[in-house]
Amino acid sequence: MSLLIPLYVHPAEDPGAWHRLITAAPRTYGVVLNPASGPGEAPDPAFSAAAGALRAAGARLLGYVDTDYGVRDPADVAEDVRRHREWYAADGCFLDRVTATADALPDCRRLVRTVRRQGAGTVVLNPGVHPAPGYARLADLTVTFEGHWSTYVSTFSRPAWTARHPPERLCHLVYGVPEALVPLAVRTAHERGAAVCGPVTGEPPNPWAELTPALTGAER
Repeated sequence: MSLLIPLYVHPAEDPGAWHRLITAAPRTYGVVLNPASGPGEAPDPAFSAAAGALRAAGARLLGYVDTDYGVRDPADVAEDVRRHREWYAADGCFLDRVTATADALPDCRRLVRTVRRQGAGTVVLNPGVHPAPGYARLADLTVTFEGHWSTYVSTFSRPAWTARHPPERLCHLVYGVPEALVPLAVRTAHERGAAVCGPVTGEPPNPWAELTPALTGAER
């Protein structure tokens, strides 16, 4: 079991959380860098330092890019990917709020091809729900659930097509998990066909603003 960690807090605001993340780097699938809902307008020295330390510890770095469900100009999305790569030496990108419908699949395919040509070695798509089946073939990893723990345990359903993909290609991001149940959340994701997960205790509006301490001891 691998962890996908979106830690959306500035390193200067919570250096302890970033230090714990660096020590846990070998257990992660990747760490999502998000200086300013994207790379921002200029390099951030604090994020550069954190990115360097994570890379040295063996973490894969993924630059956060918002696609706004296909509304953003693909050129702007590609520019954000370029900035993440140039400023923070990101290994790939975490494309957030991607479309999930079959009719939007061709546009997403073109976008993924563009960012790969720019050097994104790892592409993660986050529709946050189970998308039309073709999406999972585009990306290295697809987030097929993003939501609250209460929803995850009560209403989650897994479409049949997910069984045709290796668990290592699917991810569940779950927030609002009671800390004592973080290991259970990891096991539940595995049982539901996702070998990558990101359970956190945080709540909206920004559940990813702090690193859940139990993650460093969550079961593989």
